Amino acid sequence: MAKLATDILEADFLASASALEQLPPPIIAEVAFAGRSNVGKSSLINTLVARKKLVRTSSTPGCTRGINVFRIKLRIRRDQEKSSPAELDLVDLPGYGFARRSKSERKSWGPLIESFLSGRPGLRAVVVIVDVRRGPEPDDMQLIEYLEALRVPIILAATKLDKLPRSKQKLALQKIEREAGRRPLGFSAESRDGREQLWSALRRAAHLDLRLADN
Repeated sequence: MAKLATDILEADFLASASALEQLPPPIIAEVAFAGRSNVGKSSLINTLVARKKLVRTSSTPGCTRGINVFRIKLRIRRDQEKSSPAELDLVDLPGYGFARRSKSERKSWGPLIESFLSGRPGLRAVVVIVDVRRGPEPDDMQLIEYLEALRVPIILAATKLDKLPRSKQKLALQKIEREAGRRPLGFSAESRDGREQLWSALRRAAHLDLRLADN
């Protein structure tokens, strides 16, 4: 059977919020992205949506201070068969673990992120992002445990795959699986390796694949 592919029709910035009440109504399925401030979260999202500058990237880690929401219009394709357009909101959560932010600023992120993760009705999954070379750090494991307690589906992505020689990539991913207790998806914003595999996980989490069957 032919594999499904994701065509990005539109990708737009929707909102930035420092409080939950500033977020758009949760009328569309949402997938959130979380990770330490230097794991390449912005580059991953830009690669997913095939846009170079939708999410701002910076040489200074931790520049995302609030919750940013991007609305994606997409179509699912299998050979010549195409679904009707669908929409999905990608939610960029503030990066954690960056020491240069003030303690008060870092503490303010905690309640905001926790409130979003525990009470957002449109949330379908959280992509937890780690650097494939370092694996999950204590902050990452705490987030994974918190999401497991909330029963929020987790998609684990290991970025910067291109920084390792191919002979070491599989071993690094296996090590992350042992440490995190779940299988990671390797990803590279440079080579785009893992893009379709990650989109497949996002579509399943948001139940978008059903649109092709129903079309």
